[in-house]
Amino acid sequence: MNVLFVEDEAKIANFVRAGLKEQGFVVDYCDNGDEGYLRALDNAYDVILLDIMMPGKDGLSILKLLRRQGRNTPVILLTARNELDDRLQGLNLGADDYIAKPFFVEELVARIHAVMRRSVSDRQNVLGVGPIKLDRITREVTCNHQAIELTSREFNLLEYLMRSPGRVFTRTQILEHVWGYDFNPNTNVVDVCIQRIRKKIDPIDEAVWIESIRGVGYRFRKPDSSS
Repeated sequence: MNVLFVEDEAKIANFVRAGLKEQGFVVDYCDNGDEGYLRALDNAYDVILLDIMMPGKDGLSILKLLRRQGRNTPVILLTARNELDDRLQGLNLGADDYIAKPFFVEELVARIHAVMRRSVSDRQNVLGVGPIKLDRITREVTCNHQAIELTSREFNLLEYLMRSPGRVFTRTQILEHVWGYDFNPNTNVVDVCIQRIRKKIDPIDEAVWIESIRGVGYRFRKPDSSS
């Protein structure tokens, strides 16, 4: 299991790295948030351990940026602060768990395994692209952690596009998948439904996520890694 560990306190870093390696983890370590953020973008990790307070980008900022770009790697926050507001802020930004310093490595390992089990299950049911998350089971949609109310048809159309970010779907393909093969191909229901979805998403996030491809159809765009 590959772990990215970002922590600026040398003593904590040394005992955590040693403890994780003894448990068979492959640990990629750095001591500042700017480097940690770049490594999180450039590499695939099974889990990320983020200190909240450190040089460069702080842990919450890194978490926010990763989630906005659709990076769903499980994140555990490490913090010496025990205030409820700090814990809630991290969880609301998309953290999978947190652990307060000081802690035992055995507890950290147990939490890593727990979030990994949840992640395997969640990835089968949740689509996440950029700031938008779609849960196939609960049929809930959020943008920047704000709930979006969609009709059944709007949900099905959004799910269809989000399955393949960057792929262009023709109106006919969308119509056949979401409305059925026996629907009038000359209807404008696809365009009307797309506009309704946009009106619900655009006020929450300024980026245009559902793009019109002139003369062809629509696509859900891929997140910009620089966002």
